[in-house]
Amino acid sequence: MIQAVDLHACGEPGRVIVGGVLDVPGHSMFDKMRYLATQADELRLRMLSEPRGYPASNCNLILPSNHPEADAGFVIMEHVEYPGMSGTNTICVVTTLLETGMIPMVEPVTELNLEAPAGLIRVRAECAGSKVKSVTFRNVPSFATHIAAKVEVRSLGTVEVDVAYGGMFYAIAEASQFGLKLTPDEGRDIVRIGEMVKNAAKEQLPVTHPEQPGFEGITIAQLSGSPIGAGSDMRNAVVVSTGEFDWDRPSTWTGVLDRSPCGTGTSARMATLYARGRLGLNQDFRHEGVLGTVFTGCLVEETRAGPYPAVVPTIKGQAWITGFASYVLDPEDPFPTGYKVSDIW
Repeated sequence: MIQAVDLHACGEPGRVIVGGVLDVPGHSMFDKMRYLATQADELRLRMLSEPRGYPASNCNLILPSNHPEADAGFVIMEHVEYPGMSGTNTICVVTTLLETGMIPMVEPVTELNLEAPAGLIRVRAECAGSKVKSVTFRNVPSFATHIAAKVEVRSLGTVEVDVAYGGMFYAIAEASQFGLKLTPDEGRDIVRIGEMVKNAAKEQLPVTHPEQPGFEGITIAQLSGSPIGAGSDMRNAVVVSTGEFDWDRPSTWTGVLDRSPCGTGTSARMATLYARGRLGLNQDFRHEGVLGTVFTGCLVEETRAGPYPAVVPTIKGQAWITGFASYVLDPEDPFPTGYKVSDIW
C-alpha cells in the first residue's frame, strides 16, 4: 500500500508519496533517481499511467537524505523522464511536508532544505493558520547554452530558439513565430508545435550539463509570449511529453501543457533574458502560465556552470492539497504498471 497526497501548484497537479516506500538504494538523490530509473521503474509507471494517473500528472517520492544540510529528499517522476529538478513539484513537496506535520511548521516563516537529484534546494515557506501561504525556493544555477540559434523543423521551416538549463534543458521559442497567444483554447496547437520544436532542437543542438553529466539533452519545450494578465512580465506555455516522438508518425507528436507557469521553465527563461541583457539581478519577474496563474522569479546571484555564465534563481508560488489516497496493487490485476491509450495520450 502506498499513501500519497494530491496537490496542485498554481494549477499543475503534483502527487506526493508519503508512505509505503521506505527507502531506495543510493547515497544521493541522484543515485536514488538512477536506481529507480534502471531497477525499479514500475513505481513511476504504476503511479502515472492509467488507471491511477493521467497525462497531466506528476509524482514525487519523499525519501530520507544523506546530505548533511537536508531535512528530506525527493525524487521527481514524470511521464518520460526523471527530472533533476521541478518547481511545481518542489512547491507540492514542501506544502505536503509542512501541512501534514512530517516537518514541523513554524509561523510566520519555516525555513528548510531539500535534496533534489539536481542538488540542494533551500526553501522559505510563509505560513499562517497551519497553512502554507507561499513557497520560495532557491533553485540550482541556471544558464543559457544557445541564444537565437536556428533549427530546421520539419513542416515549420527555420525556427529561432534559445536553449537553457533551469533544472532540465529547455528549447525556448517565441510564440509569435507561430501566431500563438498562449491561451487555453490553443492547447492542441501549442503541444504539437512545442513537441516538434523540442525534438528538432534536441537533434540539432546537443547539450550536456558540464557538472552533472547524467543530465543531457533537451527534454522539454517552452513557448514564450506577451502577458495577458495585469502586472505580469511574460506568459509561457511549457509542453511536457507523454510518449516517444517519431517524426514519421504524427500521432506521436503528443504531450500536455504544464498548467502552471513552471518553476524550472521560469528559471530557464530568466537565464536567457539575463544572457540577452534584458533581466538583471534582484529584479522581480512575474511569469504567467496558460491559466493566468503567476510565479514570481528573481535572479539573486551570478555564478558559473562549467564554461557557462550562470545565475541563481528563486521562484515563489503556492500549492493547495486536493486529496489523500492509499494506492494498492491487486496481485491479479492484469495491468500492474498501468496502460496508455492513444485517445488521450
